[in-house]
Amino acid sequence: TSFSTPKKKKRDDGMREHVTGCARSEGYYKIDKKDKLKYLNNSRAFAEEPPADTQVRTRPLLTAGEQRRLLSSFTGSCDSDLLKFNQLKFRKKKLKFCKSHIHDWGLFAMEPIAADEMVIEYVGQNIRQVIADMREKRYEDEGIGSSYMFRVDHDTIIDATKCGNFARFINHSCNPNCYAKVITVESQKKIVIYSKQHINVNEEITYDYKFPIEDVKIPCLCGSENCRGTLN
Repeated sequence: TSFSTPKKKKRDDGMREHVTGCARSEGYYKIDKKDKLKYLNNSRAFAEEPPADTQVRTRPLLTAGEQRRLLSSFTGSCDSDLLKFNQLKFRKKKLKFCKSHIHDWGLFAMEPIAADEMVIEYVGQNIRQVIADMREKRYEDEGIGSSYMFRVDHDTIIDATKCGNFARFINHSCNPNCYAKVITVESQKKIVIYSKQHINVNEEITYDYKFPIEDVKIPCLCGSENCRGTLN
């Protein structure tokens, strides 16, 4: 068992020649740094130089101004509402609810919000008009003073009375700083609150409820200069 193993030979092209004819049968052997560097340089050059018929012309990286123009053209050509909605899901606005001088509870901004930004989605259960009428009567029987129902279209209403988020605490104002908009995301209609103007920290979020005109009036307590006096 003390016979010496034959020394590994190298071919003319620099690659190691296997004595047994198979690399697997010879086991592991260490590669010199020079050979390894030569192999890496050859493989890198091969990877960086595609065949002549498949070579493509590349351009340098975009500058900051070009990136902004490209982004603006992209948002203008695609559905900007969808992009904003995805951004809103990724990074929600910092909001809080507390006592309001308008009515009961209100929603307030905890960070500056720029104009024309998505503030919050109005979340609740999608129900039909018939179910909404039944629930409204049931809420009155249960002693629930306020029901938070938002109409999406002729057939669909979002009920956030018992299954909703902070958006249900937004009060009405005749001079609001936000507005509601119905957008379609993956063939599903959603109600999103947008900012009409810049909103400061601790400023209350408001929008116009746009209730239909009725004989029984609901008094408005928004206190704005152009207050209509009633919500409906």
